[in-house]
Amino acid sequence: MPSPSGEFAFINWLRSRTAADGRVLLGPGDDAAMLQLTPNAPCLITTDMLLEGSCFRLAEAGPRQVGRKAMAVNLSDMAAMAGRPVAAVVAVGLPRTGGRALAEELYLGLRDVADAFATAIAGGDTNSWDGPLVIAVTLLGEATPRGAVRRGGARPGDWLFVTGPLGGSLLGRHLSFTPRVREALELHELVDLHAMIDISDGLSADVNHLCEESRCGAVLRADDIPVHDDAQQLHDRLSPLQHALADGEDFELAFAVSPEDGQRLLQSQPIQGIRVSHIGEFVEQGLWLEENGQRRALEPAGYVHAFQ
Repeated sequence: MPSPSGEFAFINWLRSRTAADGRVLLGPGDDAAMLQLTPNAPCLITTDMLLEGSCFRLAEAGPRQVGRKAMAVNLSDMAAMAGRPVAAVVAVGLPRTGGRALAEELYLGLRDVADAFATAIAGGDTNSWDGPLVIAVTLLGEATPRGAVRRGGARPGDWLFVTGPLGGSLLGRHLSFTPRVREALELHELVDLHAMIDISDGLSADVNHLCEESRCGAVLRADDIPVHDDAQQLHDRLSPLQHALADGEDFELAFAVSPEDGQRLLQSQPIQGIRVSHIGEFVEQGLWLEENGQRRALEPAGYVHAFQ
């Protein structure tokens, strides 16, 4: 018989707290979930794994915040493609000691942000081991009738925008951010988004990703990059601008539009609750920073998972 504190008892607890969803024909409890996706809508799939000691410190963040972030980073990826989230599956590797209480708090954190974006938790897997906490979320979504926005559509002459201030996220915003799903969908309806990415690695690194996929370059204007107040509070060897360029985990959106659409966005600021900022242009090649009237090559900087 399984222990009341074991895997199957937790699955029963989880099922009792998972609300029915019309898109989930079969949810947690079977060998696979069954979803009803919209006919003819391309399915978008993204996944992220968070590791204790690398992506978070459990003692500082607490399990509910970790669960929240694990779902939110996937929703941010969905936002980057202007997709509609549908359902997620979650896999966790729990430490053997205290794992049940930890799992319950993780689930509540996952649900906090999933519910806010009408995302069903359709299933997953639970395991235990002698190591630290590992949590991986796989999110399924759908492209809108306008299609998914990719990284590879920026063109020389396009304007580069971001959806909010950047830098200093490690003071807390890396855990509590709101993924820009709604904002991305609104922008997708209002203008022709040529390319888009969420700023997870760092502004300079992620703009460089856009450039690589679009086979062009970009110029960022230092004076126009919105710097978050948190970046002003970090008293280290880096300037607030350098933090905005390289800190990462801001989870704002960087996107490319035509000058005509860019001008309309600047004048109307149509997205409630945020201000979009025009921070540069796409050019034929290179990554550049324009500061004090001088243009210099900008080395992409941000977080990279290192392994050999």
